[in-house]
Amino acid sequence: MDHSRFSRRCWLRGAGASIIGLPFLEEMAIGAGPAATVVPTRSFNVFFGLGIPAPLQTEGFDGVLEPLRPLADKLLIMRNIDQVRCDESGINAHFDGASGAFTATPPDGEAKAGGASIDQVIRKSAYPDGLPPSVVPTLVAGTFFRRSRVSRYVHSYNSDGTVAANIQEKPRDVFDRVFGVLEGASDHGERRLKRSVLDAVVDQYKFYTGANSPLSAASRGRIADHLDRIREYEQRAFEVRQLDPDGPAYPAPSNLAHGGKADPGGEGIDMELDQLTAEWRLQADLYALAIELDRTRFGSLTFLAAGERLRIKGDYQYDGRLIHTFDDSSQLGRGGSAGCSHEWWHKFNEKKKNEQLRAHAHMKMREVAYFLSRLDETTEANGKTILENSCITISTESGDGRHSDVKRELSGVFHAITSAGGRFKTGQIMDVGHEGIDVYNTMLERMGADDRLGPAEREMQRVEKILA
Repeated sequence: MDHSRFSRRCWLRGAGASIIGLPFLEEMAIGAGPAATVVPTRSFNVFFGLGIPAPLQTEGFDGVLEPLRPLADKLLIMRNIDQVRCDESGINAHFDGASGAFTATPPDGEAKAGGASIDQVIRKSAYPDGLPPSVVPTLVAGTFFRRSRVSRYVHSYNSDGTVAANIQEKPRDVFDRVFGVLEGASDHGERRLKRSVLDAVVDQYKFYTGANSPLSAASRGRIADHLDRIREYEQRAFEVRQLDPDGPAYPAPSNLAHGGKADPGGEGIDMELDQLTAEWRLQADLYALAIELDRTRFGSLTFLAAGERLRIKGDYQYDGRLIHTFDDSSQLGRGGSAGCSHEWWHKFNEKKKNEQLRAHAHMKMREVAYFLSRLDETTEANGKTILENSCITISTESGDGRHSDVKRELSGVFHAITSAGGRFKTGQIMDVGHEGIDVYNTMLERMGADDRLGPAEREMQRVEKILA
């Protein structure tokens, strides 16, 4: 590593596969000229389960979209997008809509999408010779509990419809995939309880934050803060007991189910709201950190699967006020799958208050906004935040939720996008009035991708109104 000048791709490397990226520092731009303003091309798909009924979208930030208001200037919220082409006759419409999110194609069996997703088309075009070796090719992660049919929860696909990467559903698995593991003891758990990934780079850390560092005081402080945050996330992910009594609080162990236990025959599981959001936020923090440290540039993040079946309990608060007290099973008066939050979507009626559905949808937007806000905390070399520089598409599976009408269910599907470095309009809530395939392909064209989604013979209808 050059001690006098840094490139944007600067790392602390340690034993085994461990590697720690540095945040952007002012020294990285010294003498670099125009190249200092170059940021990597990135694309991510953010999915949330069950959707927002189209009539509720018309309420804007006065309704369930309220948690997105602080990010309003950095998002283009799109209404009236049609995904009916993704319907597969005889197959669950939640599954169809989820398969079509970010691909605009119907599923190809239970384990494949019908084609590539937005992020992978951009990845192939932007990096035809492959990504730098220090970057995880595709990071797929999420907090979800409905497991039948892969595209309920995976939202990053290769051109042949196969998953672009295995999904990481536990925070410790995300941490391993992003930061690697240390060589040493054969037992993974014992190794993790005794050592931190940061232990492998401690000497470099001391040099770059010490008195002989070539960095400014501000940059030294930023590195110290950054690595402290990595250690905190590591402790949260792996439940490593804090040796420093003045360090971050040791979190309670997760009681959430994973794997097959998370979806017992489609009957749903009981879930405390605080447990759900605590695990999701750790996933979101780790994913955002991976982007910030340039360990990943493409992939997807899921907050609850398509057709998710949870019986949630607990007080839901936002902005200092109680929004709702969740108690799905009691309020529905049923147990098993019939007592899950999923049922509120099937009971939706635009002539009624839909109090429970509104509360669930509002909560989902709060958690999506949490992740997006994390990306808006870091300013890059061009003066924009990671959120502003990245191409991020946010969507879901359903425009309504009533299986009795495919047109109703797969029309009006909520979408939002970021500006992707100024390529797309933001600061608006827009009635688009186009098919998802045309919105997606317009985005791909503007991102400089050569390939398109959907049938090769279909003429693209460019959606000019979304372009900056």
